[in-house]
Amino acid sequence: MHVTDYHAKYFAYELTKRFSSDKLEKLAGTFAGAQVDINPHQVDAALFAFQSPLSKGALLADEVGLGKTIEAGLVIAQKWAERARRILVITPANLRKQWQQELTEKFFLPCKILEGKSYNAEIKAGVANPFDTQDAVMLCSYQFVRGKEAEARSVLWDLVVIDEAHRLRNVYKPTNVIANTIKRSLEGRHKLLLTATPLQNSLLELYGLVSFIDGRAFGDLKSFREQFSSLNQEHKFHTLKQRMKPLCHRTLRRQVTAYVPFTQRHALVEEFTPEESEDRLYHLVSEYLQRDSLQALPAGLRSLITLVLRKLLASSTFAIASALTTMSNRLKAKLHQPQSDESITKLDQDYEALEVTAEEWLDDEPDAPPTPKENAALKREIGELDAFVELATSIEHNAKGVALLKALDEAFKQTNALGSAQKALIFTESRRTQDYLLRLLSDSPWSEGIVLFNGSNTDKQSKQIYADWLQRHQGSDRVTGSKTADMRSALVDYFREQGHIMIATEAGAEGINLQFCSLIINYDLPWNPQRIEQRIGRCHRYGQKHDVVVVNFLNRKNEADKRVYELLSEKFKLFEGVFGTSDEVLGAIESGVDFKSVLPLSTSAAACRRRFLLPLISSSKS
Repeated sequence: MHVTDYHAKYFAYELTKRFSSDKLEKLAGTFAGAQVDINPHQVDAALFAFQSPLSKGALLADEVGLGKTIEAGLVIAQKWAERARRILVITPANLRKQWQQELTEKFFLPCKILEGKSYNAEIKAGVANPFDTQDAVMLCSYQFVRGKEAEARSVLWDLVVIDEAHRLRNVYKPTNVIANTIKRSLEGRHKLLLTATPLQNSLLELYGLVSFIDGRAFGDLKSFREQFSSLNQEHKFHTLKQRMKPLCHRTLRRQVTAYVPFTQRHALVEEFTPEESEDRLYHLVSEYLQRDSLQALPAGLRSLITLVLRKLLASSTFAIASALTTMSNRLKAKLHQPQSDESITKLDQDYEALEVTAEEWLDDEPDAPPTPKENAALKREIGELDAFVELATSIEHNAKGVALLKALDEAFKQTNALGSAQKALIFTESRRTQDYLLRLLSDSPWSEGIVLFNGSNTDKQSKQIYADWLQRHQGSDRVTGSKTADMRSALVDYFREQGHIMIATEAGAEGINLQFCSLIINYDLPWNPQRIEQRIGRCHRYGQKHDVVVVNFLNRKNEADKRVYELLSEKFKLFEGVFGTSDEVLGAIESGVDFKSVLPLSTSAAACRRRFLLPLISSSKS
């Protein structure tokens, strides 16, 4: 048979696609079309996802900033080339547009975001199930899949990619409705889970994620508890790692430094001592929260609200004053007419991480009806709360804020010496504290170029930044049409081009890339260690050219804060024992920040001398 040049090229293309799953050539066709700078560890991760034809899926758990989206894109593109085109990507709502752009621009894959508006439009057009299509990669949020369980379940998906999969780690809890609903709807489908932080507080979370892929990998929950409840013995760690090996692939930053010029990370502690009035407020509120019976805290929500109040108390007097006012007003309304509890709603307006925290801590019993004796105590408790509020609002300056100014002054001197941009990313868990920090910094030498980043960004400055950004990019593909996605892009662009300080809530801990910033300040320290890692990963990632400084604040006078710090360290050790980690994120408890002693000026230059394209690091070293 005569084979023309055209047919020879066609047959070669077909043969390339059909290489065995453990061969690099499996992805050759995908590489040819992708507009990405592909690194060896990303190829290794994509091949791992195809490793076994009998596999039910894989967990890609590379450390933050190593390009898990690219790895998933390679897998999706390969499936598309093989005509396996029922593909679903589940992601947090605020990352849908980002995924669409990544897959469209870098892999030239057609994508469709499925949300309420587009779903209803297709139903009206006569489409029986808008999920069931082979014309595009389907993108939707966790909440949307939960609401359309039956429709999602009816599709024979060739591949389901779940981004930020750690949000599903508590699926082993029957109370976690979203995770359990998504698990049911995707049962039996091939899944690819993406998360840098598969283990955060408990090994049971690891059990939950693995059960998403293969419910038989660890047996039932009881047997998992019996086998791995205590990892004090080395052989138990080894057994757990071996059981994870066929399912989980993890690359560490220290493993890719041969071909990716990752810079160093320096974690430091800035200690502060609160003023007498702040200390008195802390002890008064702490003593109040420890009482056996409290009218302001419903029994069914007591542990959750107490946790959040303690975090707001550690954040700033402004944050706790707002929460205490809400509690007092709730009791005043209760005196006149019983009402349904709105504590969660009110707290959510300030504390954006409430939903995630509730998943981890909401284990209380339901509320019992109030007794006459409890009603009689309402007035007394209202008086106490009002007194706390009066004390909190009388405190105009926080010692922690003064410590922030000191830390910024020292840090910016060093970043200038290192040649990096004078930019800082400050994280807080409270919007009230975010407002306070804006006021504080507006009266400082760094008053110009401050930008806020939170879950809504309804402040005047953010709206102006957004309007200017829309005008500048009008008619271009930078404008997606989603206000949430475009607002995020506008704020990041402003911070890159004009800003010096970004003050962010937890909304800034996922889905934004800030490699141009090398100073991160955890003004509030989360009690979940891997959320700290997520924050740092916004800056310490592929493309960062300078060493990254991470400053954590610690109230040395507060025993509870010190204990939290110790527990975070212990949790990191648990994570490192199972998965491995590259960098310190907490720092040592010392007598303040000494930037000069830990930042050699030659580090950045040394990083630039590192070379690319050295041999592939195998996943067995993870």
